[in-house]
Amino acid sequence: MSDEALRVVLCWHMHQPEYRDAFSGQFLESWTYLHAIKDYADMAAHLEQVPGACAVFDFSPILLDQLEDYSRRLKRHQVDGSPIGDRVLDALAHPVLPLNEDDRRGLVRACLQANRQRLIERFPPYRRLADMAVSILAETDGLAYLEDRFILDLLVWFHLAWLGETLRRDDRRADQLLGRASGFSYPDRQLLLSLISDTLQELLPRYRRLLENDRIELATCPWAHPILPLLLDFASAREAQPEANLPVAQRYPGGRERAQWHLDTAGEHHRRCFGRPAQGCWPAEGAISGDTVQLLGQAGYAWAASGQAVLCNSLGHPHPGSDQIHRPWQLGEKGPALFFRDDGLSDLIGFTYKDWHADDAVANFIHHLETIASENAEPGRVVSVILDGENAWEHYPDNGYHFIGSLYRKLVAHPRIELTTFSRCLRDPAVPIRRLKRLRAGSWVHGNLDTWMGDEDKNRAWEMLVAAKQQWDRLPDTLREQTGRQLAACEGSDWFWWPGDYNPEAVVARFERLYRRHLADLYRQMGQAPPEYLEQPFSRGGGQPEGGGTMRPAR
Repeated sequence: MSDEALRVVLCWHMHQPEYRDAFSGQFLESWTYLHAIKDYADMAAHLEQVPGACAVFDFSPILLDQLEDYSRRLKRHQVDGSPIGDRVLDALAHPVLPLNEDDRRGLVRACLQANRQRLIERFPPYRRLADMAVSILAETDGLAYLEDRFILDLLVWFHLAWLGETLRRDDRRADQLLGRASGFSYPDRQLLLSLISDTLQELLPRYRRLLENDRIELATCPWAHPILPLLLDFASAREAQPEANLPVAQRYPGGRERAQWHLDTAGEHHRRCFGRPAQGCWPAEGAISGDTVQLLGQAGYAWAASGQAVLCNSLGHPHPGSDQIHRPWQLGEKGPALFFRDDGLSDLIGFTYKDWHADDAVANFIHHLETIASENAEPGRVVSVILDGENAWEHYPDNGYHFIGSLYRKLVAHPRIELTTFSRCLRDPAVPIRRLKRLRAGSWVHGNLDTWMGDEDKNRAWEMLVAAKQQWDRLPDTLREQTGRQLAACEGSDWFWWPGDYNPEAVVARFERLYRRHLADLYRQMGQAPPEYLEQPFSRGGGQPEGGGTMRPAR
């Protein structure tokens, strides 16, 4: 690579929170396997199909654990017919549908959880079934006389729509099922289940092969995706927003020890999954602080990444130039190198290009990179493009198939752009690391932490967690060790992301209900009765997320 080449890192973050019930092991939401067959499989396939392309993938350990669990359960089901433990998959696998009307209603409702424009409207049979389902659910007794055939066809089309584009194009089983409009038989459902099972069985080995062939770098994040700066100190929320409201409890009790647990457990799990330690860490939501960076350095990570606005706040400059944004930094004299997300370019992929023709979108993206490359700046710059590897694509035509494939091909072929990874950049003597005097706590979202703390509902979620943690701290050491993972599940970032009136009511209801259930299960594991307030919703939502997706773009 020449010193003058513009280095570009595409970093895809994959995450789902804990969806399993602590006692039954039942998956209470199906998002993990749905994103696996649609997004995680596609993202591996795109790299496999473009020689010379490379990227960084960051899987949250709690997601990896659930993917492995699904894989084991599906394999066991194929051997002895054991229940899978996911109501949607079990309905697909079982010869007979449940008779209970509430179960059937829940199943029909689950099969409508798909992007209307890109997944439902794309397939006329699915669209017709979905329209009928909406009407049926609106009737009090709408399911009373509904034939099983309708629900089974809806169930199959729901999964066919959620299949990744590469599976739809390359797997004969998908092609066989897509050729039919209705009347899917039990053998048809078994065929679809075998496709889902094989995809999950092969998923992590595919990423391991890409890693072993030096096609990707695999990073990690703290175990259950907690917001580390807030675990360490609630007051870190005020570094970027001095007037931020904090929960009644001013600190999370024992937060440093919990942060260390998440980092230690993540490191052990990553080594077990992929046979080598992760060199880098994308802290949950890119949320960092000075204390967080110190912990990451002590954990042995060579690099970490965060959002551009965090760098702006830390430099005290609202509009730093390319020569500042597109550089690795280091806080003080030691510790991990810090890469900062180019918010503009990342948000173009995450929120804007979904409505563009793929060729125009890729050309526009390349043009932005060419403009950066042509600027009069010192060589050795690194453009960090970091975003979800899952949520954006359901808003794209064909799950982003044309855009992602073309993007890799055009970047690989470009004479002045070099696709690389963060670890390769650190080994490159032509990439200097600058010193950062201070780091103001924040995340990739607006450079602050208000997505997770400050709102009344978010603070209430923290207060409930603090109360549970105080009870946990009183347990004997053995019982604390036995219940530590359930506590970790309750410390995940998602439970604080969704509360608030700017998010959709239905999504808020699902996630705050799941959070209350996790907390109640923690109390039960501790041998205590859950507080009565965990039976009542504390947040109801009512808005829509910015940008039309599930993640908020930078301002």
